[in-house]
Amino acid sequence: MFQEATYRDLYDASVHLNWRIEDILGGDGSTLDFGRPFMPETFVRSAQLPFLSPAEKLTLNHIRAHGYLSMFGLVEEFILPFVLEHARSDLGDDSRNRALLNFAQEEAKHIELFRTFHREFVAGFGHACGFIGPADEISRAILGHEPLAVAIAVLGIEWMSQCHYLESVRDDQDLDPHFKSLLKHHWMEECQHARLDGLMLNELAARASPEDIARAVDGYFDIGGFFDAGLKSLAELDLASFETATGRALRGEDRSAFLSVQHQALRWTFLGSAMTNKQFLAALGALGGDARARVEGAAPMFS
Repeated sequence: MFQEATYRDLYDASVHLNWRIEDILGGDGSTLDFGRPFMPETFVRSAQLPFLSPAEKLTLNHIRAHGYLSMFGLVEEFILPFVLEHARSDLGDDSRNRALLNFAQEEAKHIELFRTFHREFVAGFGHACGFIGPADEISRAILGHEPLAVAIAVLGIEWMSQCHYLESVRDDQDLDPHFKSLLKHHWMEECQHARLDGLMLNELAARASPEDIARAVDGYFDIGGFFDAGLKSLAELDLASFETATGRALRGEDRSAFLSVQHQALRWTFLGSAMTNKQFLAALGALGGDARARVEGAAPMFS
């Protein structure tokens, strides 16, 4: 199967990279700079909304940054129990157990990091922003799928977060350094998580028949469709947040364009960028059958 690192390798690397939330938020009095963008334009696509002023485009950027981290907080709410359940499936390998339990601990830390960001964001932005939920209901819906389908979805999310930081965030000098540091620290630990997810996927796939794998890919698409519906709702919530923050109500064609552009931007951010990731596609190819081809074929609609 597609995977090079071992559980021991990944545990050792993670231990050396450990950081505290206080190192990023709330520990040194530094605050988010709302005079600068938080997110790369690649994910916001405000340039496609010429009816917005520069100040309004910056407000939209901040709203999208809030939704971006809220989404990661949401998915880690179901990744955490998924990892713990997988760890319990084989308690005989000490290196495996330590790596997976450390993985779960780091995901719990990330959830708290994003909650801390939310508090700092609201204090600086001046308005609370809506987000999809409740998180526990979404988690139950995702975890209701068979484990192999969930493992595929989780692996896509982990590799997606890697390419976001490396390809769009790291070298963007316009972004607020404080927010950029948060994304960097998240990426540092997610580097190990993506590879651990690959090991979990391999373990599940090794016990699966070709028919099981085909059903799991069906389940992955079901999970993607579920998220896509949520992303459409999030675009509507972002519009409401935008109107509250700016005091400007969009009407007619402007409103339709905002919703269309933002929904597609969200689809690319959280679905399309995973479905085109080389590492994710390589892992799908290693499953055999047409798993990779099916995902590559569906990716253009989320661009």
